[in-house]
Amino acid sequence: MRTHYPRTAHLPWSPGATPDDVRASGPSALAGREVVVTEKLDGENTTLYADGLHARSLDSGHHPSRAWVKGLQGRIGAGIPAGVRVCGENLYARHSLAYEELDSWFYGFSVWNGDHCLDWDRTVRFLGRLGIPAPRVLWRGTYDERALRRLRVDTSRQEGYVVRTVAGFGHEDFGRYVAKWVRGGHVRTGTHWMYAPVVPNGLGPDAPLWAVRSGAEPDAAGLLRAVGSGPTGGASDGSGTGNTAEGGAGDAVRAVADVTALLDGAGRTGDARLTGVLAALLHHEPRAALAARLAAGPLGMRTARRVADLTGLYPALRRPFPDEERRAGLVRMAAAADLGVLHALAAALPGPPGADGAAARECVEWSALSAEDAGLLTADPLGALRTGLREALAGLDADAADRCWAQAREAFGRGAVSTAREAVAATWRWRDPASFPRLVQLCGPSGSGKSTFARSLEGVDAYVGLDELRSARGARADQRANPEVLREGLERLDRALRAGGTVVWDATSLTDRQRALAGAVARRRDALVTQVVVLVGEAELARRNAVRPHPVPRAVLAAQLRRFAPPYPGQAHRTRYVGAGGTVEDTAGGLGPADGEGEDL
Repeated sequence: MRTHYPRTAHLPWSPGATPDDVRASGPSALAGREVVVTEKLDGENTTLYADGLHARSLDSGHHPSRAWVKGLQGRIGAGIPAGVRVCGENLYARHSLAYEELDSWFYGFSVWNGDHCLDWDRTVRFLGRLGIPAPRVLWRGTYDERALRRLRVDTSRQEGYVVRTVAGFGHEDFGRYVAKWVRGGHVRTGTHWMYAPVVPNGLGPDAPLWAVRSGAEPDAAGLLRAVGSGPTGGASDGSGTGNTAEGGAGDAVRAVADVTALLDGAGRTGDARLTGVLAALLHHEPRAALAARLAAGPLGMRTARRVADLTGLYPALRRPFPDEERRAGLVRMAAAADLGVLHALAAALPGPPGADGAAARECVEWSALSAEDAGLLTADPLGALRTGLREALAGLDADAADRCWAQAREAFGRGAVSTAREAVAATWRWRDPASFPRLVQLCGPSGSGKSTFARSLEGVDAYVGLDELRSARGARADQRANPEVLREGLERLDRALRAGGTVVWDATSLTDRQRALAGAVARRRDALVTQVVVLVGEAELARRNAVRPHPVPRAVLAAQLRRFAPPYPGQAHRTRYVGAGGTVEDTAGGLGPADGEGEDL
């Protein structure tokens, strides 16, 4: 059933209200509630459904400016469940404001399931899975009229802002929980836009990313411009082929096309589709450098490290694997990446020169069959288990809940549990947070900010740093006594974990082999292990190293960067990712909602 979008009331101080507009009056129903303030965009109010769309008027007819959004609805309609509608702004045609750097010609601002408007965070997640951006957030917090009145809007470039509750609400409460501020005289053209020639608004550099998320054919050159060209990622030559240094003319675009076809066949949309396409385009780049570079750009840490992890993991599917260990291995891999995307990459990307392509394809096909039989090729195969365990353990200490989830994943991989109820029963011994110590293991090159981050952590009972142990021997930079320093550090770590509490292990821990040394001590003491991966770009590391009180030789830093192989999610009980700003920007392995891939409506 088609539904007319409600009229939004103007805030009392909105200068753009006309006598025909609805104006909020009296004490605000928003008082005391958490609200989000987003930019009001100057376009045509449009509602999308699984089987069609309309503008504000339910009987809106054809207009040239609606052709593009009709194409968008055709691509994403299958991802909109029956009874759900997506409301947003069609920005294809220029109205009173000229936009030059839009992420897309359609922005979504609310998602309705029947008569219920989803809460803001679920709205953004749902829109993201469809490949639709949300308007820019200008402010968020408990409703404060004085703070809202102080918001500065550039009325030459912005029409205004919209205030809504972060929480969801019913259709009957729309007028109480949504309001807008609009600039005075916001219509500044002599002829209504519908009766004037259509002038498209401009798209910005991130638009190719959102186009891929929404199911459009990838523009390899545009994607490279959006994420920047790496050392072998391939600078665009302007031809649209997205050539790479190693792949040669046209190889990259062919690989992207092949992977895209497989991703579409697997029903991947949103970030899952984008990460697969970017991994195909950038798979020649070293994984650690790729993750750090992409995280500093428009993708952010969460998507960036997924792209990098895909490039590192997909070759494993092209190699033989013991059948008796295959289920457990696939479950571990599913905790780190989307198996559907991984198999698409492994099937479509060429192997190294001289490799047996037929044997590799057979390995990939057998792996895909095994994953399908185990129910692991869906977008979130562990979602039901995670959600059920989260609900059963609601209110439990976060460390204990995360430990239970890690143990449940392992048991699921062994086939020891298959349902959340069984997982709850199997993890009873980990529910007491005092029953196990905690290890925080830092991972990253010198100068990445590991020690600074560790010193900011609260509740740390012991700190073991190899640099400090070297300093105690006389010279922080003296590497000659490394075996003795490492032995002493591991002994201190063992004593600290035996005493209980939280212990930080501060070393570069660049490789699996290096991480395994502290990991073995943690296993012996039954510790909850949190790996903190610090991802900072090479140029920033060099800059920091130059001004450090104890710089490492340039050759040593270069060697560290060549060897750095960050851990994958699931190699520890949980993982935290820290960027150049020194704060946690992504998490994996925990039981909280932030670590989950998605939620149903």
